[in-house]
This record gives sequence, C-alpha cells and structure tokens, in this order.
Amino acid sequence: MARHIDILEHPQTAIEVATVTLAEGLPIGLPTETVYGLAADATNPTAITRIYETKGRPRFNPLICHMSDLAMAERYAVFDLVSRKLAEAFWPGPLTLVLPLRPDSGIHPLATAGLDTVGIRVPQGFAGELIRAFDRPLAAPSANTSGKISATSADHVDDDLGERITLILDAGASIVGVESTIVKVEDGELRLLRPGGLAASEIERVAGKPLKRRKKASAAIEAPGMLASHYAPGAAVRLDATDVSANETLIRFGTPEIAGIDKAVAVLDLSATGDLSEAAANLFDFMKRADATGAATIAFSHIPDEGLGEAINDRLRRAAAPRE
Repeated sequence: MARHIDILEHPQTAIEVATVTLAEGLPIGLPTETVYGLAADATNPTAITRIYETKGRPRFNPLICHMSDLAMAERYAVFDLVSRKLAEAFWPGPLTLVLPLRPDSGIHPLATAGLDTVGIRVPQGFAGELIRAFDRPLAAPSANTSGKISATSADHVDDDLGERITLILDAGASIVGVESTIVKVEDGELRLLRPGGLAASEIERVAGKPLKRRKKASAAIEAPGMLASHYAPGAAVRLDATDVSANETLIRFGTPEIAGIDKAVAVLDLSATGDLSEAAANLFDFMKRADATGAATIAFSHIPDEGLGEAINDRLRRAAAPRE
C-alpha cells in the first residue's frame, strides 16, 4: 500500500521523500489546486511508462508537464506573445498552455505522445515547491484509472491506485476540483482545447481576443481530456434531468423542481445556492459518492453552460458518452 504524508504537517519530509521517489523513476500521488496528479519525471522514459501503465492510459494521449514557474517553462518551450501574456497573468494557476517544444528540450517524447508541442502548467502551492526542489518537470495526469472519475483527495487516489504506487502526498481536498483549462495559440487564433478551472471569459479578457471552440469532435488528440468518453463512473450518467426514478441517484444544482425526487436512491447538492465554483469543487467527489450508492444511473439536473459551468458540462458530457 502507498505511504501517505500530510504535507501540511510535514512539508519538508514530503519534499525529501518525494524527490527521492521521483528520482527512482516512480510516480507519486501529488496534490494540486485542480485535482490530484499521478506525477513522475517528464524527462525519464521509464517513469513516464509507469504513469501510462499505472493508469491504463492510451499512449497516444499526451501528458501535461508541470513546471515550477515561467522561467523553468521557458527552458522547455517557445512562448509567443499571447501565450506569455496569459502565463504572466494566470500562473501559477489552473491554465495549461500548449506550446512548441524547444529543440533538445529534454522532455521525453512519451510524455508528449510524439507531438512537437507540449502542454505546460505551473501549479499553485506545494506542487510548485516540489518541482522547484526536484528541478525537472513533472508529467502529471489525474491520479485515477484512465477514463474514470478524477481524484480530488488523497483517499480518492488511495482507493483507486493505492496498491500500484508507493507514495501519496495529502493536502486535503483540491480547491478548484476540475482540471486546468487548456488553450493553444495557432495561426494567430486562440483555441480552447479543454474547458477547465479557469473561465474562458477571463482568458479572453487578458488575451484581448476570443477563444475559438471546436465545432465538432476531432480525431486528433492534441491535449489531455479530449477523448469522447472520460471521467466516467460505474453507473450510467443522464444529463439535464427534470425527473428521477427509483433506480437513480440525483445530483442537482441549485434547487430545481425535480419530479419523483422522493423515489431517488439518494440526492446530492453540488451547490444549493447555485454557486458554480462550489459545484466544480464538489463535482468529482459527488460523482464518486453517487456511484457508491449502487444506483444504476446518476441523473444530473441542468447546469448553466457559462463560466465554470462550461468545464463542468464538458466533464459531464464525456461521463455520459457511450463507452467502449
């Protein structure tokens, strides 16, 4: 079983043990403000292979590489003016920029799925401190079995991957609760590859230009979180529910009128007050709780597709997608 270290009580021990573990090419459970990551040395092919094997993740799906700060990121990638402006405004924070790799950057092609670009993020808090101490980028997808619900606590990581990794760092519940927003500047346009914990409107405000959404799903995987089926619980998922049946658990937003609510296996409130930040922070934990009720289906009431609601609905649509 994985060793747990509380980083709030033992920050120096956590850094010392984590850097030794990472240097051995082993992945660790790493808390960030978005979700918990399965982190390993992005320059070590053995370590990256262990990430894919531990998660059961397809190797055509690239990994985000986490840096300690903008200066470190510049050692590995080339920044255009707009990307630099966004980095200066939102790092550290829940924004990933897809950028051209520098020649001989040292990031192994396994981490980028062979692409000539790399997704880079600078996380807040302890994760950034650990990367600074390790002095190498960490590839860190969400710490869960591929395609399943992302982890937002150390217990989530342990329940899923605890028998497959040796170390989990515990910082309590993730504050943001959904993965980072991923954007890419291409041909002068700013493209949204994945909505996430930073609202699109904030990015547009700083960039001074609109974010282009994809009109339809593309076969090309340019960044994590682009697979059609993802973030899926064991139960089926039904969206925009206005009623609920006896074999369903209801997860609602605000206090909508839901017919048959007394028949539900259980009822969970993402945010009784209709706060999208609170809903995002609760999303994955509540999906796990709903799945644990044993209901055949998890029904979600309508969630506005604005602000962080865009990221929440993106996760829910993928969770509800047909599964192979």
